[in-house]
Amino acid sequence: MTRVAVRNLDNQEVGEIELDDAVFGLPARRDILARVVNWQLAKRRAGTHKTKGISEIQGTTRKPYKQKGTGRARQGSLRSPQFRGGATIFGPVVRSHAFALQKKVRRLGLKTALSVKLGEGKLVVIDAAAAPEAKTKALRARLDALGWGSVLVIDGSAVDANFARAARNLPRVDVLPQQGANVYDILRRDTLVLTRAAVEQLEARLK
Repeated sequence: MTRVAVRNLDNQEVGEIELDDAVFGLPARRDILARVVNWQLAKRRAGTHKTKGISEIQGTTRKPYKQKGTGRARQGSLRSPQFRGGATIFGPVVRSHAFALQKKVRRLGLKTALSVKLGEGKLVVIDAAAAPEAKTKALRARLDALGWGSVLVIDGSAVDANFARAARNLPRVDVLPQQGANVYDILRRDTLVLTRAAVEQLEARLK
């Protein structure tokens, strides 16, 4: 178990919490993190790239000239790729880029990402992520006072509506419920902030 101070959004220490080493104490595994991030990015690609094959090019189906006797190379279609405006051979087609990744690898990746942030000293635990009103300016001032320029805030099963709305227009500030916690978002932000509820639910989910 690792004991970590719990703070509030006014940067005051309000207690301590124990983090389970089974979730937050794993060694850094760059290979696992890379596999999970590549899986996430591949899964969200649209895959709508498309080029036209020879059957889709608009144009004549007539043979350009006779097969023999011209002294030129034989041709069967003006829609062939060697002609201007012709088809693209072996071009991209609409498809899904997603691939399967074992559930145990995805779980290990999430635990490794949490452990890396704790090991780097960039994991902060707060009592609650709540705002009295949905004011972006007020939240920006509090985050600046804490030194959180690039931050991911993970709350419990539900995110405070005012806090989420206030953070919505802040660049490099993300707010997620614990079920949305993922490796890519954890690694792309400098600071990871967990609420007490998020810690408890993540440990219950990943142990």
